[in-house]
Amino acid sequence: MVPVALLLLGALTAVVAPRMLARADWPEREPVVALWAWQCVVAGVLLCCALSMTLSAAAAWQAVRGHVFAPAPHAVVEAYALQAPGPWAAATAVTLACGGMWTAAMLTREIARARTRRAVRRAELQVRAPLLPGEEPGADRLVVLEGERPDAWWLPGQAPQLVITTAALRRLKGRQLDAVLAHEQGHAKARHDWLLHCSGALAAGFPQVRMFAAFRDEMHRLVELAADDVASRRFGRLTIALALVELNEDRGVFGPCPTPQAHVPQRVHRLLSARPRLTAGRRLRLTATAALVPVIPVLVTFVPGLRALG
Repeated sequence: MVPVALLLLGALTAVVAPRMLARADWPEREPVVALWAWQCVVAGVLLCCALSMTLSAAAAWQAVRGHVFAPAPHAVVEAYALQAPGPWAAATAVTLACGGMWTAAMLTREIARARTRRAVRRAELQVRAPLLPGEEPGADRLVVLEGERPDAWWLPGQAPQLVITTAALRRLKGRQLDAVLAHEQGHAKARHDWLLHCSGALAAGFPQVRMFAAFRDEMHRLVELAADDVASRRFGRLTIALALVELNEDRGVFGPCPTPQAHVPQRVHRLLSARPRLTAGRRLRLTATAALVPVIPVLVTFVPGLRALG
């Protein structure tokens, strides 16, 4: 019954945890903790599936059982009742294994697409800002492009670069430019691109699973909030809020009609409202509670063995 319990636990976590996080009011105040919580929830669900697949395969095939329980005492093997598997064991193991391989394929495809997009953008960047004699590719971490549209973005890779247009340099005043640079550097230091790749791969591979779609959407939102906080701690909330307004006011994002950048007004409002952070004790409790989510499947898996040893 342990594989069945793990699947039920994974399904319950996938349904309940995203709703709890959506109803909570603290993720916007602590986006880094919220990023950790979401990762723990997804890891817990995937771990439930992986452990259920392993035990189902061990119940269905003697060869797998010998490898999984090779160092275990005989009493532990008997505690899992693997000698009389049900008709569902092989089907469950094969289905979950196919899901695991599909997940790996989706992640590989997402990484390949990201590399292709990055290569195209670097080629376009080299055309718009060609290297001068003696310059090495990727040697400059800051690249200024001639452009009439204010914009700034971080180009990840082995030699990450921050790209900013001349229009942005004209629009940003005082320490606003430094705040924008700090925002983009916050993305780079935290490797937010990997979070976006993983969440995008899961959402694309399993579009029928609502949790993965919510995971992808929340990753896109929370990484921006986390980078805003990095910049605001160094240069103040008002500075980064004004910088966001200067960079986006010509795109119509502050009008009544929704746009693809509709999250920008919400970010500005959050910065200007200046809600206080949670206390250190509550942040620690939330972090520890989220860490328990992937631990519970492991405990459920080892309960029969621990009882047999006890």
